[in-house]
Amino acid sequence: MSEILRFNDLEVLLTLKPIKNIHLSVHPPIGDVTLSAPEDMDVEKLRVYVSTKLGWIRKEQKKIRAQKHEPEHLFITQESHWFFGKRYLLKITESNKRPQVVLHHHKIELIVPAGSSREYKQEKLYQWYRQELSLVLHEMIERYINSMNVSLAHWGIRKVRTKWGSCNDKTKSIWFNIELAKKPKECIEYIVVHELIHLKERHHNDNFLMMMNRYLPNWELRRKQLNEWHKSPTSPKN
Repeated sequence: MSEILRFNDLEVLLTLKPIKNIHLSVHPPIGDVTLSAPEDMDVEKLRVYVSTKLGWIRKEQKKIRAQKHEPEHLFITQESHWFFGKRYLLKITESNKRPQVVLHHHKIELIVPAGSSREYKQEKLYQWYRQELSLVLHEMIERYINSMNVSLAHWGIRKVRTKWGSCNDKTKSIWFNIELAKKPKECIEYIVVHELIHLKERHHNDNFLMMMNRYLPNWELRRKQLNEWHKSPTSPKN
């Protein structure tokens, strides 16, 4: 059983489980808050518990949002980069051929003109990220808008710092963070379903949770994976 506890502008996702202890967590990258508690605990008592932890929650959120969650890339050969949840080694190939990205088994080969700047290489890699993410998003969106019977006028991809996705239910538009191209596809699917449901329900209320459970029953596991997948990365192979 899950529900949202609200404290002014703060939302806490409460999940009652067959466990013995209470677990309050603040998750990167934007400071989402979850509370797991034993099934027989009174919700009002849990609300009081969270209210005593608001100062700690705000402090943790501030720390998380101030962190750089990925090292500054130099875009050089043998540097690690992520693509759909897998870590690859970057290979820079200088050539007079058309700039392009070639995905190998354990490497991402970036073919660029000799002497290309870091900014140029980053731009070309992110153009490829955008192209590949668009294909995945298109397939997922088409699949879910039919089953959900929702109307989506526009969706796009852009680079933002604090959200994986955003929805405007008035204009029927959704924006996805280009950094999703680095995440596992099951996590991307969670964001797609989450934002599409916002076209029908703006708030994270009981109706929203009901639809999440209906269209993506294991959404909580995927949300946890999105928040924590980077803590135990798969090492690249040469």
